[in-house]
Amino acid sequence: MNISDIREPKQQRSIEKKKKIVEAGFKLFSEKGYHNTNTAEIAKEAGVSTGIVYNYFKDKKGIFLMAVQAYAERIIQPVFKSISELRSPFDLTELLEKFIEALIESHDLSRTAHEEMLAMSHTDEDVRNYFCYFEETTTNTIVKLMEQHGIKPANAYEKVHIAMGMIENLCHEIVYHKHEYMNYEVMKKEVVSAVVKMVSDQH
Repeated sequence: MNISDIREPKQQRSIEKKKKIVEAGFKLFSEKGYHNTNTAEIAKEAGVSTGIVYNYFKDKKGIFLMAVQAYAERIIQPVFKSISELRSPFDLTELLEKFIEALIESHDLSRTAHEEMLAMSHTDEDVRNYFCYFEETTTNTIVKLMEQHGIKPANAYEKVHIAMGMIENLCHEIVYHKHEYMNYEVMKKEVVSAVVKMVSDQH
C-alpha cells in the first residue's frame, strides 16, 4: 500500500471527515501505539462510523501513512517557506540558524508519537518507503532552491542529505532526548559551522 491507494474526496464535507479520521488515528497511535489501536477505535474517536472510515481507507495502515505524511509536511513546510522567501545576498550562517529554529519549533509532537513513527519505519516496508520518498523529494527541493540563490556545491545532493541528517539529529536531541550533559547552543553552532563549510565547498 502507498499514499496513492487512498481515496481522495472531492467535497469539502468529505475532506473534513477524512481529516478528522487521520487526526483521530494519529492521536490513538501516539497514545496506544500502532499495533494496539484498531479501526473501530479510530472511528469512535473521529465521531464517524467504521463504514465511513472504510470509505476512505482500506485499513488502519492507510490512516497511519496519512498521519505520517501530515507529520512530515508539518515539519518541513516552514523550512521550505523560509528558504523560498530568501532574497540574495544573504548570510548562510544566519539562514541556517533560522532554518534550525524553524525545524525545532515544528517538532512539536510528543516523543511517543515520534518514536512510534520511527519504529514503524524500521519494521514496515510501506512506512519505510514513504520516509525514503520524503527524504528524496526534500533533498531535491532544497538543492533546487539553493541553485536559485547561486549556491552550487560539488556533490550537492549528497551534501544536502548529510546536512539534513545532522540537523534532524540536532532537533531530536533538543526536542526529544534532552541529554543534560549536552550544551545544545554549542551543538547548534558546531552543526551550523559544519554545514556552512560543506555547502560552500566547490570541490
